[in-house]
Amino acid sequence: MADTLLDDVGGLLREAADQAVLPLFRKLDDDDVAEKAPGDLVTVADRAAEELISAGLRRLRPGSVVVGEEAVADDPGLLRHLRGSGEVWLVDPVDGTANFAAGRRPFALMVALLTDGEPAAAWVLDPLADNLAVARTGEGTYLDGRPVRTAGVAAAPGGLRGAAMSRFLPSSARARVEAGGERLGELLPGQHCAGREYLDVLTGDQQFVLFWRTLPWDHAPGTLLVRAAGGVARRFDGTEYHPADEGHGLLVAANERVWFEVRDALLGGA
Repeated sequence: MADTLLDDVGGLLREAADQAVLPLFRKLDDDDVAEKAPGDLVTVADRAAEELISAGLRRLRPGSVVVGEEAVADDPGLLRHLRGSGEVWLVDPVDGTANFAAGRRPFALMVALLTDGEPAAAWVLDPLADNLAVARTGEGTYLDGRPVRTAGVAAAPGGLRGAAMSRFLPSSARARVEAGGERLGELLPGQHCAGREYLDVLTGDQQFVLFWRTLPWDHAPGTLLVRAAGGVARRFDGTEYHPADEGHGLLVAANERVWFEVRDALLGGA
């Protein structure tokens, strides 16, 4: 893998983890944690990491725009850039903030680059596991420096393992997903960290993951990583996921066959 940008942004995420996130893991005071909305936490580590990452990205690409999770909380109008021209960065400084605030793992640092409104590159770092996944659209995915392909994963329903964030689903859909899980090998409750879920699809620890909420900083990086490795990321109705699209429901799978097997099992073909 020889790509200066992939290396530079990966190094920036490691720097942010080392300087702003890991020193505060299990060392947060009560005043270091706040609620942006009921159940939606932010910590001083989120804010510090976003500032560090955002500044670094602007240095790497002068004239680019940064759309960070915490910046959007203060100014939702920043989301207009996701359909704009030029280079736009999406930043999730600490994905899995609730885990981080509670002193639990996993959590991740994530960045995606959009060029003229289309996903172009992605990075996900799990600093505790020391896993870094990077990708450029059309050029493959690398996990810890090694190329990853998910296209060859077998698709027999009884052998499939994956996660469903069922607690966010509407009650009717939740009941259907939970019942459908009996057709699969193992249906997991999720780790409260989208970045780790995507990494686990790349490592083969799971073959699919189902989400209801699809905020762009949570899913733009991971969906690009999985697609570049041969996987699929679509809405329940089969339309391709795009980070600027509003809506709910996202099924990510190691490949096309797995996607259809899991959709049929959990959503009845939707």
